[in-house]
Amino acid sequence: MYLANHTWPELGDALSEGSVALVPLGSTEQHGPHLPLATDHLIAEALATAAADRSDAFRTPTINVGVSPHHRQFPGTMWVDPPEFRDYVESFSRNLAYHGIDRVVFVNAHGGNVQHLREVGRRLHEDEVAYAVEWMWDESIPELVDDLFERNGPHAGPKETAMITHVAPDLVREDRLEDARDGGLVDLDDADTTVHGARTFYDAVDNSANGAFGDPTDVTPEKSERLFEAAADQLVQLAEWIGERDRDELFPEPRVEREA
Repeated sequence: MYLANHTWPELGDALSEGSVALVPLGSTEQHGPHLPLATDHLIAEALATAAADRSDAFRTPTINVGVSPHHRQFPGTMWVDPPEFRDYVESFSRNLAYHGIDRVVFVNAHGGNVQHLREVGRRLHEDEVAYAVEWMWDESIPELVDDLFERNGPHAGPKETAMITHVAPDLVREDRLEDARDGGLVDLDDADTTVHGARTFYDAVDNSANGAFGDPTDVTPEKSERLFEAAADQLVQLAEWIGERDRDELFPEPRVEREA
């Protein structure tokens, strides 16, 4: 169910303690010469929509702009600073809890958001407001991602190209796939930005001139569908698992008392 499509009387009857919200989060940032800036939030929204359609969870509106200053050199990239991002997502989640939703899955498709969403989840958990977890789609199916693509990449590579091929194929610039590969960084081992064990880079452009990593030419519609369906299934199972837990299982244990 998509919350925003319903009236307040309908939701008043539906929302209660134990309800699960799927909050799609992504970014609006460069994804090489072949994928749109919307890549991350399109993936997150599509997965959250599919999971909400296949479970009792509620999907919220999508948070489209995330923590992306490391892509700022590429025209069109948008970002918010980490403290503002964390505060916004926390406030958003507390609003859901006010209406009875005490379980939240941050359906995340942008690596720059991960640590901040986990911090928000910790705050909400500590205050016993809501049980909120960060879920990154590719981390739910790592073996399949590795099996499907020989030369993966953390950003604008075959896995993200495959997901957009499935959810918004018209937005993939297929005539630029080879450009993305040849003008980017295909193999992370070829990067020379780690020196004596230290990461000497801060921005994506320091490693990839066009912002792409991996080989996106290794994508087919069949691989794309398989990847999307596997991730969506993992999200459905996660939503069901959280929804089935007793509240006492999800919130902090009491302080440990010293034995007499």
